[in-house]
Amino acid sequence: MITEFGHFALILAFMVALLQSSLPLIGASLNRHGLMAFAMPAATAQFVLVLAAFGALTHAFVTSDFSVELVVLNSHSLKPMIYKISGVWGNHEGSLLLWILILALFGACAAWFGQNLTPTFRARVIAVQGMIGASFLAFCIFTSNPFLRVAPVPLDGQDLNPLLQDPGLAFHPPFLYLGYVGLSMAFSFAAAALIEGRVDAAWGRWVRPWTLAAWVFLTIGIALGSWWAYYELGWGGFWFWDPVENASFMPWLFAAALLHSAIVVEKRESLKNWTILLAIFAFGYSIMGTFIVRSGVLTSVHAFANDPDRGVFILIILGVFMGGALTLFSVRASELESKGVFSYVSRESALVMNNILLAVSSFVVFVGTIWPLVAELFFDRKLSVGAPFFNLAFTPFMIALGLILPIGAIVPWKRGGLGRAIKSMRVPFIFAIAVMGLAWTLQTGQSLHGPIGMFLGAWLISGAMMELILRLGQSLDFSRLLRLPRADWGKFTAHSGLGVTMAGIAGIMAWQAEDIRVVNVGDTWDLGGYEFTLEDVRQERGPNYFTTMADIRLAKNGTELALMNPEKRNYPVAQMPTTEAAIDYNMMRDVYVVIGDPQADGGWAVRTYIKPMANWIWLGSALMALGGLISLTDRRFRVAAGARKQNTIGGVPAE
Repeated sequence: MITEFGHFALILAFMVALLQSSLPLIGASLNRHGLMAFAMPAATAQFVLVLAAFGALTHAFVTSDFSVELVVLNSHSLKPMIYKISGVWGNHEGSLLLWILILALFGACAAWFGQNLTPTFRARVIAVQGMIGASFLAFCIFTSNPFLRVAPVPLDGQDLNPLLQDPGLAFHPPFLYLGYVGLSMAFSFAAAALIEGRVDAAWGRWVRPWTLAAWVFLTIGIALGSWWAYYELGWGGFWFWDPVENASFMPWLFAAALLHSAIVVEKRESLKNWTILLAIFAFGYSIMGTFIVRSGVLTSVHAFANDPDRGVFILIILGVFMGGALTLFSVRASELESKGVFSYVSRESALVMNNILLAVSSFVVFVGTIWPLVAELFFDRKLSVGAPFFNLAFTPFMIALGLILPIGAIVPWKRGGLGRAIKSMRVPFIFAIAVMGLAWTLQTGQSLHGPIGMFLGAWLISGAMMELILRLGQSLDFSRLLRLPRADWGKFTAHSGLGVTMAGIAGIMAWQAEDIRVVNVGDTWDLGGYEFTLEDVRQERGPNYFTTMADIRLAKNGTELALMNPEKRNYPVAQMPTTEAAIDYNMMRDVYVVIGDPQADGGWAVRTYIKPMANWIWLGSALMALGGLISLTDRRFRVAAGARKQNTIGGVPAE
């Protein structure tokens, strides 16, 4: 009964979304306040109905209702409760319903917290959100119904993919979807502004917090996915340039560009056309990511489905929204006149360069991701584009971004002096060179990756710190730091986090040590100044798996540091093995051990890694997300900020 209720609620939500996407637009065109006001209760009703549907599906998983086909395919009665719950979104249909729930939540938030928008503009924003919601609800109901029954009812389920039975993957998709779907708000704001034919400073101020929130969630989601791949897949890598990893990374880059471009719109009323395009493409790449995950056109360990029909449906959604928005943009572009002018050396120019580097780097990732499909379709060739291409093509853009960012952050608006800016950054530059020299000395003449990464990391961190110091003026009154806007502290934290992440990536890539060997119980071996001893290998049983667990003692200079327990698990229901690495964490290095298969001579295959600065990658990601959250608490970014000011949105005074 609860399952049927969920299905019925989903259909009702679709009907409400159709009304939400049409009546407010008609009301805004005719200036009918009653029709425009319908947008708010409609957005709330859609969210409540989708939430009810999601709750019904969650109930089916938690209670192991094996009359529901989705539960049979993705759950098992012996599975721990956390994975029964995460199993709701550990599949195509359930994850799509989570996507729609978050989409409805953002639409409802626009209704709840959009009092300072003009009635016509708010009605159009919520209507565009309704259009997106209606399209994905149709996709769910007609091609991916999560409430299908199965008969006869089996005694138990087929279990969730063992790779997804992990805490990291339990939280990774919700955060990622909050970021993906959050960019729909930037798209809706852009579409509404194009319909009204006006983009101004107030629009820039309003779109920034929504974009910033989406960027923060995307940062957390990508970091969680990277961390999961690092410790779960047993390869010891933090990023594999997998198509689905790229699918989340591309909108992240566009969102970062949009954040910086919206600053120029708000401060100088320039780059309006470019900012609108970034908002359109940021969400377009989010839908493209959905296509990659759910169509089966590209192979990935993360992919949910392999159904070309579903892929065609998603392409239609992508074509309708991207095509419609770009057509509207071509009609309105000439009306979006930029008021501010600026010289080549200015904060605006630095932000333009920032935008170009982020957008082009995202395009490079897109080409590398989609090229195997293009080669197969048009040239009948099967190609694989791997890490060497991405590292070679993508890295120069990030190096350039890292070099420009600290200087661009201190150059004045409109017109500045490059020589003065460089002079102000002498201390950070000298510090960064010193760190680079130290790294070069310690590595005794290996590749340049490590020293360059250390330079960029030190340059970004010290540059962000110097920007704060310059805000104090010549008096160096440090009490003024406490009075700086939270957005300035957020920028400092986020830019420093980027520096920490760059240093961590450089460290792990340049100085990692690896050892692969066959080891018998009692054997000892060395790697990177550490001693490893295989003391025992035993068989144990988990709640829904069997495991081969090793006891490996880690020591240095004769002092024991840890007892490590790498595992090789086998899930009998899913008939799938997984590798569980044992990691001794440290801020300066990780010791990473993986147990492999038994050998004919009675030994065991063992892989051992020393990974310098690995945790800097996720520490930097956490700092970037924290910086975004700090900025969101700034009064200027809160939704209620600027209330009753005589700014205009869409050409109508704010009420």
